[in-house]
Amino acid sequence: MYDLTPDDHARVSAAIAAAEAKSDGEIIAITADQSDAYHDVGLHWAVLAMVAVLAYFAALPVQLEWWHDRLSGWSAEPTTRELLTLLLFFALLKFLAVLFLLKWRRLRMLLTPGSTKTRRVRRRAIMLFKTGAERRTVGRTGILIYLSMAEHRAEIVGDEAITNVTTPETWGEAMTALLTHVKAGRPGDGIVAAVEIIGEVLAEHFPKSGEDSNEIPDKLIEL
Repeated sequence: MYDLTPDDHARVSAAIAAAEAKSDGEIIAITADQSDAYHDVGLHWAVLAMVAVLAYFAALPVQLEWWHDRLSGWSAEPTTRELLTLLLFFALLKFLAVLFLLKWRRLRMLLTPGSTKTRRVRRRAIMLFKTGAERRTVGRTGILIYLSMAEHRAEIVGDEAITNVTTPETWGEAMTALLTHVKAGRPGDGIVAAVEIIGEVLAEHFPKSGEDSNEIPDKLIEL
């Protein structure tokens, strides 16, 4: 996690104001500690561990009998009911152990597939954009920079007028600048760099007009 200082907030606000001074676009910058709790990922790993136990004893049933003898202290032939009860015990034990371990957020994040993180960061960015920026500008020229710290991922989401004249590749340079600084531990510098590049694109497609007003506050929002 990286902390954003008051100076970072001030520099981002100044960069947004400078970028918007050259275009009719409205830039919103939001950062979040993480975009999802990923509790379902922990549940999926716990179920996988339980299935692995069942598969192991299905492939090597003699091991289940060995464990029965070790735990019961009896050498008599175990009944089917006893073996199935022991199998259920081992499966539930493994399930609960893995589920408990994955309550630790750092481990849960480590075991979350990258594609899952990407999808959820994108989903959260779109939700925040729809809530806080979409269609809040007269010309549909709002654009969101969203940085999710725990996932080390970012998204740039544009309003209708912007997506009509750009492609996702348009923001490649801004994303590179943002993430390069974030990886170096300077998220404030990354957001400022991304705002400046996005401002140049907006100035090209939506140059400043006399009728434009500042419709969204020029500030960095931390969630």
